[in-house]
Amino acid sequence: MTQKDQRERLGKSDLDLEDGLVEEASATVTEGAARLNRKLPELIVTGIFGGIDVGLGILAMILVKQATGSDILAGMAFGIGLLALKLAHSELFTEEFLLPLNAVLAGQANWLQVVRLWVISLATILVGGAAFAWLIVLGLPDYHAVLVDTALGYMDQPSLGVMIGLSLLAGATITLATRMQQGATNQVVTAIVCMVTGLLVIGFGMLHGAINAIMIFAAMFAGADISVLQFLQWFVIVIVFNMLGGLLVIALPRVMRTYRVLRAVRRGEISLEELQEQASQD
Repeated sequence: MTQKDQRERLGKSDLDLEDGLVEEASATVTEGAARLNRKLPELIVTGIFGGIDVGLGILAMILVKQATGSDILAGMAFGIGLLALKLAHSELFTEEFLLPLNAVLAGQANWLQVVRLWVISLATILVGGAAFAWLIVLGLPDYHAVLVDTALGYMDQPSLGVMIGLSLLAGATITLATRMQQGATNQVVTAIVCMVTGLLVIGFGMLHGAINAIMIFAAMFAGADISVLQFLQWFVIVIVFNMLGGLLVIALPRVMRTYRVLRAVRRGEISLEELQEQASQD
C-alpha cells in the first residue's frame, strides 16, 4: 500500500492528515499501550523507583536552597529528579496522561487498565518517596530546617482558590513538559526541559501531589507539626486538581488533534503497524 493510499484511508486527500499528527498518534499509542500492559511487578517497581527519582531531585533541591536561599536555583536543581524519571522510564502519575488516553481511544487498552496504572503508580511513588525521605532525614540532620520550612510553605496556602490554581498549574506544567520531552531529539534538550520545568514548578511554589508529598513526608519525619489528617486533606485537593490540570488543559486538547487517527485505528480502518510504518516514512 502506498503512502497516498494509507492517507486516503484516514481522510479525503493528502492535505487532511499532517505528518506531525501521524507521528504523534503512533508514538503516543505505542508507548501508552506498553505502559498500560505492564505486569503488576513491573508496575510496582517502576512506581517505587519513580518515588526514589523524585527523592533524588529533592535532595539536590534542599542542597541548593540551603546554600543559596534561591527557590529558582533550587527548582533548577530539582530538575535532576525529573531527568532521572525520564531516563529511567519511571512514572510520576500525572506526567503522561496523554499516553494512556490515546492508547484507550485507539483500542489498544481499556479504562480499567488506566485506573490500574494511575492507582498503583501513585501508591508506589508515595512508598518509594517516603522511604527515600526517611533516608534524607536520617542522614542529613543539618537540612531538617529547610525541609520543614519548605513543606509548611506547601501546606499553608492563603486561600482555597490559590491552592486550586497552583495545583492546576502543576498538573498542566508537568504534563506539557513530558510531552515536550517525548518530542525532544536528544538528551541535551531533554535535560534543558527538565531544568526549566523544575524552575517553574519549584520556583513558583506550584503544588504537585506526588512531588510535594515526598517533601512533606521528610518534614514529618523531621518533626514538623503536620498531622496525617492535615496531609490527607491537602493531598486529596491537590491530586484531584493536578489531574484536572493535566487532563483538561493539556491532554484532552491534544487528543482532539489526533482523534480522527485514533478512531481509524480503533475501527480497523488502518492498523497500528501501518500507522507506525507511515510515521517512519514521513
